[in-house]
Amino acid sequence: QVQLVESGGGLVQPGGSLRLSCTASGNIVSINNIAWYRQAPGKQRELVATNVIGGRTNYGDSVKGRFTISRDYAKNTVYLQMNSLKPEDTAVYSCKVSYTNYWGQGTQVTVSS
Repeated sequence: QVQLVESGGGLVQPGGSLRLSCTASGNIVSINNIAWYRQAPGKQRELVATNVIGGRTNYGDSVKGRFTISRDYAKNTVYLQMNSLKPEDTAVYSCKVSYTNYWGQGTQVTVSS
């Protein structure tokens, strides 16, 4: 079993920043296997940032250059730093262990003035 807990969501103005956290516990082999997704109301789930593939993290086109992943292996935590936020970034952000059905509960991000 794996447990994922996200935090850090909230309300932010356009152009602002937020940092989300995804902390893993249980039988997780490596936090390198964790990816971030988001889902806006009425839209399909979208991949934001992949797990580590070939030593790299890949980002969705809509967030490339604005969002950055970092990992704290001692804390089993993956961070999603989100800068230059736009209203269209409003969504529920969730982390997931790739190739499994382990998801976190999600955290709401709202970008609005």
